[in-house]
Amino acid sequence: MKRRIKVLLSCVLICQLFLMTVYAKPDWPSDTGIQAESGIVIDADTGAVIFGQNIHAAYPPASITKILTALIVLENSDLTDMVTFSKDAVNNVEEGSGNKLNVTNGDTLSVEDCLYSLILHSCNQAANALAEHVGGSREAFVKMMNDKLVELGCTESHFENPSGLNGDTQHVTAYDMALIARAAYNNKKLVEISSAITHKIPPTSKNPNGMTIENEHRLVKTKDESSEFYYPAAVAGKTGYLIKAGNTVVTYAEKDGRRLISVILKGKPRQYFIDGKNLLEFGFANFENLPLAGNETEYTSGDTPVSIGSKSYQPSDLELEQNAAVTVPKGAEFSEVDKELATDLPVGSPKGAVALIRYTYNDRAVGQAYLFAKEQEESPSEKPVTESSGKHEEETKAETNHSSQKGIGILGILGFAAAVFALAAGTVFVVKKKRKESKEIAMRKEERRRRLQEDGDAADFERILKERRNKKK
Repeated sequence: MKRRIKVLLSCVLICQLFLMTVYAKPDWPSDTGIQAESGIVIDADTGAVIFGQNIHAAYPPASITKILTALIVLENSDLTDMVTFSKDAVNNVEEGSGNKLNVTNGDTLSVEDCLYSLILHSCNQAANALAEHVGGSREAFVKMMNDKLVELGCTESHFENPSGLNGDTQHVTAYDMALIARAAYNNKKLVEISSAITHKIPPTSKNPNGMTIENEHRLVKTKDESSEFYYPAAVAGKTGYLIKAGNTVVTYAEKDGRRLISVILKGKPRQYFIDGKNLLEFGFANFENLPLAGNETEYTSGDTPVSIGSKSYQPSDLELEQNAAVTVPKGAEFSEVDKELATDLPVGSPKGAVALIRYTYNDRAVGQAYLFAKEQEESPSEKPVTESSGKHEEETKAETNHSSQKGIGILGILGFAAAVFALAAGTVFVVKKKRKESKEIAMRKEERRRRLQEDGDAADFERILKERRNKKK
């Protein structure tokens, strides 16, 4: 008896283990590492952190700072603008940091040429000149940089200059640098510039024949398959080096419809490229993106009202952010992803958003999507007037009166046109009616004359008609 009980218990335990194995969702892969002190790889579309090592520790960024500089310049200037190199832009750099463009005071280059020099071969003079061109001064531009950090949600970093040279309070974390790079590589022009292998710089005073500059990012430019730096998925990026910072590198890669970004801080010579490459390969090999379209239906289908804050919406009145996705380990199902509906929207949320769905997998953030209220047609009296419209009350009243007068004028014109049309139509109707009546009278007269003729009374009929015509006269 005891033996049977033991056998039964053993079977139960084996079944439970089998069920746990079958139904347990995949773990988050972590079988990788880097030799650099800090590093991260994120999905550029979902923002999910795939792997991180000391990602919230602050380090000097060196020249990867120039990624943020380039992004701000592209957002606040035209590529054809001409940039003049001031004496301060040329000389206000650290001793020994060089002058890769060999520019001098008074030289001019386009914004586009300066950006190529900034990114491909890390010219500090180009960083200074672009900062002065966009911000009016380097100090004003640095404020723009730190304001941009706030906009991007970077809370662990600070910049002192646009080039990445040493500064007492100039530091970044791998996590913040990934957020910066994510915004930067959503800019198609920045990707184009960063992916160039070479670029021809026009003549300057000390370079009458111009010069050709080359990309310094080995993962991007190396085409030799036998090289340890060969990585065909690498599209763009930026390198940096200072004694305090060590080697730093940001790499943007695309493969099989996915986009990843890796960041390496405080790396070692040559190895820092391999670290960045290994993180990207790890992300591509072990993870995939699941689109929300077709998977997320809880809030946008069915008949059950959706409560968001103090309001209730019909699912047919809500729509999900387009092209949103979540990043999960390969083999995971969308049903295994947890979610939370947040009604406290972050600053800078898009117009029309009523909630933000945050997705997690094994307590890791794997993506998010805004939930929008579909636009409803409103009559002028139903449209709310708010301070955010940027109109003062007097301006709003004046605008309303002007619109009313304009509306009255339009209605008057339309009414007059309608009246003319109605009058014309009525006239045509009357004329047609009289013609029809006259025709019918003539036909009746002719029919009576015919009958009278047949009865021999035609002469009397003609006499009667003549008498009636005389009376009318």
